Amino acid sequence: MADDTKLGGELETAPDLVKLEHEVLAFWKERGCFDQLREKNRQGPVFRFLDGPITANNPMGVHHAWGRSYKDLYNRFWTMRGRKLRYQNGFDCQGLWIEVEVEKELALGSKRDIEALGVDRFVEMCKERVRRFAAVQTQQSIRLGQWMRWDDSYHTMSDENNYTIWAFLKKVWEKGWLYKGKDAMPWCPRCGTGISQHEIVTEGYQDLTHTSIFVRFPLLDRADEALLVWTTTPWTLTSNVAAAVHPDLTY
Repeated sequence: MADDTKLGGELETAPDLVKLEHEVLAFWKERGCFDQLREKNRQGPVFRFLDGPITANNPMGVHHAWGRSYKDLYNRFWTMRGRKLRYQNGFDCQGLWIEVEVEKELALGSKRDIEALGVDRFVEMCKERVRRFAAVQTQQSIRLGQWMRWDDSYHTMSDENNYTIWAFLKKVWEKGWLYKGKDAMPWCPRCGTGISQHEIVTEGYQDLTHTSIFVRFPLLDRADEALLVWTTTPWTLTSNVAAAVHPDLTY
């Protein structure tokens, strides 16, 4: 595709799409199209787009490719309108699932196995997995045709990122905004840690208000006496045959 004449002409009846994609990528690289476009818009108004970092834990899946295609589409749209973009990709380097994958590689069964291995060694192996798959995902994204300044990708495990977070927490503490409290959250006994909202199925969850259901459960050996029961699962009432209670325990 280095020859301009190949950019036009008749369409093949059975085009080799993979070959065509590689030719387009080679054309962009040979002509420096991405760098030329950034230079063209260097003095233009800014369109701010910060790429939400993809977790560098495995090769990209089709859902990642789908999302990145949308992101690249928006970037190209605003670039075509003369906007200056940051074009910085990111990689999420922390996460429970990175640790879990490393545990699988090492055949570790519990957190005690990690302590026996050495926490410092385990952390470094997690970082190595991130570096390995960040490189894989970068090549996949380039193959996808996404335009980014790949040599300037940010990593959440970087010292710059961690020092910035610590500095922010220090300011929060100095202003008296940091406090110790209690919260209810899911807990994984195997992993020995709390589970974040992004690691459980919460899509579509809504807070709803319903009329409460109160039912009397008659006591078989006490005439005219019953247990007053409140339930949030009325569909189980047809199958209930007993109630478990304790005189000294409040439910």
